[in-house]
Amino acid sequence: MYAMRRVRTRVFPDPAPATTKSGEPAWETAFCCWGLSPSSNGSVVVMAGSLLGLAVMEPLADSEIKRVLVINAHPDDSDFGASGTIAQWVQKGIEVSYVLCTNGDQGGEESGFTKEEMPAVRQREQRAACKALGISDVTFLNYVDGHLEPTIALRKDIVRQIRRVQPDRIVCQSPERNWERIGASHPDHLAAGEATIQAVYPDARNPFAFTDLLEKENLQPWRTKEVWMQGHAHPDHFVDITDTFHFKIAALKEHASQTGHMENLEEMLREWGQRNAGMGQLPEGRIAEAFKIVNTN
Repeated sequence: MYAMRRVRTRVFPDPAPATTKSGEPAWETAFCCWGLSPSSNGSVVVMAGSLLGLAVMEPLADSEIKRVLVINAHPDDSDFGASGTIAQWVQKGIEVSYVLCTNGDQGGEESGFTKEEMPAVRQREQRAACKALGISDVTFLNYVDGHLEPTIALRKDIVRQIRRVQPDRIVCQSPERNWERIGASHPDHLAAGEATIQAVYPDARNPFAFTDLLEKENLQPWRTKEVWMQGHAHPDHFVDITDTFHFKIAALKEHASQTGHMENLEEMLREWGQRNAGMGQLPEGRIAEAFKIVNTN
């Protein structure tokens, strides 16, 4: 049984709405193709927005969320992408757990550590970053950095964590390449995002998927209500993190092997956050994190 979720429409100032060759707005032409007439009727507007990619799924209220599972490819990915938002959830009493898919051994070439030392260093840094955010539940799947693929084995490992944590909300990376921000589309990010979405649906909720998890580990099927994607090319939800920005800075400074050489770390993060806030039409000077909301209930 699928739950009904509220959607809203958002007018994005840039780019301008697409037009046909004759200069008519594309949505009016689409209406005609669907046998509809332009109308102020809410259902028609939502239908049109959805089919044209303009409908925006409203996330569940935080008051309805008890547990969040954050799944990312590398140590520090979650903190670069979502730690200001995560800090707000922790402050509200929401239980947050982290899962990192790789050991991170291909990052930190400027740190002075060897590749062999890096996995232990990055795990230590991630645990310290989580402590700065008020998080104690951290799991490392220890796949090799740079080699991550959305395999059946990775899906199963993520299903195990979903059934263990039983999250209402999952945060993960987008499985779709973002050509405007190529750094967000590291191959490991794409793989972690794809494997997570496959684990959310259909695997984690299906008792016939990975039956040994139920039979041998007593991990019951679990249906996650929604997924928040980081790094998506077309985010539709913007969280004002101005008041928790200092938590984001504190968490990322714990990733010293990755950020220690960045003299302008805070300035860079502030600039990114203000750009997100502008996209989300927040007041000037505010700082935001951006997500794509997916209803998975």
